[in-house]
Amino acid sequence: MVQTYGIVPPSQPDLGPPEHSGESSALLGASNVSVKKSDGRASIGSCISNLSNTIIGSGMLTFPLAMASAGVLPGMLTCIFSGCVSAFGLYLLSLCATKTRHRKSSFFAVAELTFPKAAVFFDAAIATKCFGVSLSYLIIIKGLMPNVVASLYHDLTSPSTSPPDWALDAGNWLMIFMVILVPLCFLRRLDSLRHTSYVALFSVAYLVIIVTKCYFWPMKSMPPPGDIHLIRFSPNFISTFPVQVFAFTCAQNLFLLYNEVTNNTQPRMNIIIGGSIGSAIVTYEIIAVFGYLTFGSKVGANIIAMYPSTSLFIAIGQLAIVILVLFSYPLQVHPCRNCLDKVFHPGHVRAVKRVRENEDDVGDDEYAAADDDEHASADMSRLKHTILTTAIITCGFTVAYFVDDLKLVLSFVGSTGSTTISFILPGLFYWKLSRGDVSARRLNMGALALAIYGSCIFVFCLGFNIYQVLHPAQTRGPGHTD
Repeated sequence: MVQTYGIVPPSQPDLGPPEHSGESSALLGASNVSVKKSDGRASIGSCISNLSNTIIGSGMLTFPLAMASAGVLPGMLTCIFSGCVSAFGLYLLSLCATKTRHRKSSFFAVAELTFPKAAVFFDAAIATKCFGVSLSYLIIIKGLMPNVVASLYHDLTSPSTSPPDWALDAGNWLMIFMVILVPLCFLRRLDSLRHTSYVALFSVAYLVIIVTKCYFWPMKSMPPPGDIHLIRFSPNFISTFPVQVFAFTCAQNLFLLYNEVTNNTQPRMNIIIGGSIGSAIVTYEIIAVFGYLTFGSKVGANIIAMYPSTSLFIAIGQLAIVILVLFSYPLQVHPCRNCLDKVFHPGHVRAVKRVRENEDDVGDDEYAAADDDEHASADMSRLKHTILTTAIITCGFTVAYFVDDLKLVLSFVGSTGSTTISFILPGLFYWKLSRGDVSARRLNMGALALAIYGSCIFVFCLGFNIYQVLHPAQTRGPGHTD
């Protein structure tokens, strides 16, 4: 028999049809509520676009290099494998979300049901990871814009003229773009970012067009390709495989979308997960295959930088990458803010715990009070929302303005944070919640295997990063430049 984790006792009368269906209903149990529950407003399309935008980022630029280190067939297979494993982790998280209060799911809420003493630490780790990724986006914008401006200026004006000095100052562009980013970061609902996600995905499509077009119709100034292998494993595969693993990280926004999507049944969540991961796999495969076939063994770590920047077609593509990264930044600020909210305000859980532990001795008013308390924390007061958002943006901008390279720090954040939220936590959460369910035994074992896989990736990537620090010259891949 599956244990019910809701705070409303089973003796409450049934006031309507169950919210969840299918497998998630079996996991959720028979908990009913005595208050009217609101439905989400986000469509499946907007959820897929937001989750896809969370997944597809600057990491796609390195996929041709990853394929060059293993060959076409192994490169394609490892990309599909990494995507499927990430999709399995998202599926487990969506099942765990049904255990939480109505549309109040989060890593913190699930951790309170499984590993309550570590819930705050989980959220602190996720917040750190999201902040690190958002910081990398700002640094990418800062580094790309001067080159984009120079290319566009030469293409649209006389090649002998140079853009003004202020337009080549990376810090100026960072401040200009913050004017756009700040209002987006203060939006409360992830669904409000759907339009910016649509624009960002158009930028991804433009990059796909560049890579495909330049393979079939090479530009005159492009160098001839190097060696191309169908199957080839080189030592560089060790350094590029984590790129594919982390390229599908998006679990930080799964719970937010579960809370916002209309009629969040398991089949609809499966469509969101499958559509997002599927579109990312197709995008990565096209860029990796055609990028590798175009340059062969000469391909570098940034595919867009391999094409001649003297072409307006390519310069617009570089600007498209800036737009993609620009509109991906708020998608990291939202989960970072929500996790920090749980870190700094875990007290609301105590009231819910007291009700759960003494549900036979409490009345409807106390259940409603506990529910309201949990709602208040999840919805976040305007003051706390403003303070946390301002702190995240201010710290990120300050660091990005004065620092140009955070590659080493972010590699450690990615190898630990991405692995934890994508593999280890989904596996452990579902394994703990479904241990007493005989019908879910196979899925339970699969969840445990995912947690073990994530732990191995954690140790491997962390160890490799430490090795890179100690032996930097021996871990440089092809296309590396100082």
